[in-house]
Amino acid sequence: MVAPQRVPAGIRFKEAGKVYYFDAGEFDLQVGTFVVVDTSHGQEVGRVVVAPDQVVASEIKESLKPIRRLAEPEDLERAKELKKRAEGQLEQVKLSVAEDGAAIRVVACEYSLDGTEMTCYFTAEDRSDYRSVSRTLSKELDVKVHMLQIGERDRAKIIDGIGRCGERLCCSSWMTAFPTVSIKQAKEQDLPLNPSKLSGACGRLLCCLTYEYDQYRKIKGGIPKAGARISTPSGNARVLKINVPKETITLLVEGEPESVDMSLTDFRLMYGTALRPKELTQKFEKELMEKDVAENGPAPDAPESPAQRPPGAPQRSRGGQQRSRGGQQRSRGGQQRSPESGGPDEQSRDDAPPPGSRAAQKSGQGGPAGQSGQAGQAGQQSEDGTPRRRRRRRGGRRRGGGGGGGGTGGGAQQS
Repeated sequence: MVAPQRVPAGIRFKEAGKVYYFDAGEFDLQVGTFVVVDTSHGQEVGRVVVAPDQVVASEIKESLKPIRRLAEPEDLERAKELKKRAEGQLEQVKLSVAEDGAAIRVVACEYSLDGTEMTCYFTAEDRSDYRSVSRTLSKELDVKVHMLQIGERDRAKIIDGIGRCGERLCCSSWMTAFPTVSIKQAKEQDLPLNPSKLSGACGRLLCCLTYEYDQYRKIKGGIPKAGARISTPSGNARVLKINVPKETITLLVEGEPESVDMSLTDFRLMYGTALRPKELTQKFEKELMEKDVAENGPAPDAPESPAQRPPGAPQRSRGGQQRSRGGQQRSRGGQQRSPESGGPDEQSRDDAPPPGSRAAQKSGQGGPAGQSGQAGQAGQQSEDGTPRRRRRRRGGRRRGGGGGGGGTGGGAQQS
């Protein structure tokens, strides 16, 4: 069996209140139509603010309660009478709470459409036990009483009032959700960090601090902060202040008696935080180069490029000299120099004893001993031809002309 298709419609019960979605079913609803629906606090009258044709049913994931019926004029009149009745009984509810001794503050009360249930909104510093208060009020008013704890922002929204700007509170007139406000937003807008000036009727930070925060960040982004020292075509200057509403910056040039006000657009062009026109770029660059040459003299010659190097000329390394690859080489048997450098290797060959003598056999030249010495100089090799690493002695090695035979590493010693 195929489930019936849902037709969601957005309904609001209070001015600037949250929008709840219900299933319109077969009702032809338009924006502004009043309907009667079942809620957790009984039947209530709501106004359609989002028509069914303005909602995509697949985007509504939660289950939808059906709309009970369209509201009649009698329902609207009864809702007004019950609202006045709840306002008149608010003082009685506050007296009952004070007599009970509960540390709560009742803010408002409201009846359901059938008049059998009442909801009391209250604030408290912490979670308190209000069940005894609910039973007492149910006996006195002869209705079922629901106690609902709310925050300070919701309290200001329900009570309503006039803000420090002289207008009605935003949360009561049009704001449906409370934004996240931090002291960082007040600092970004250069406001005085005075709690009495930054707090609203709810005692929390003003919600209007978020209205222009993004604009302030966009305008002040990329320009120096107040008090910074900058370099301008007219000389060094210090930033005195930045007026974001007027989009101007005030500079004090060194040697000048008065400050200068400049638009942020012209300042960005001059300071390099915006795209400059070609003619303006050439003008500024020419003035800066002439000033630099007058103060520091002409610029040194630039290094020659590969295209300017004559053919056949050797390429210079970073140190200015070309290093050959036949430099100092090190072997496993000891430190040796290449024949080109004329190191101690040639000296050892000149001073070597004649082949066949006892000293030559000891030093590893000629005969079987020489062969073993050459094997020791080249390093030990395994059976498959791969060289083996010789274990280094802690006491160091002796340096000689031909590596010592048998792994001793000793050459011909000179007395």
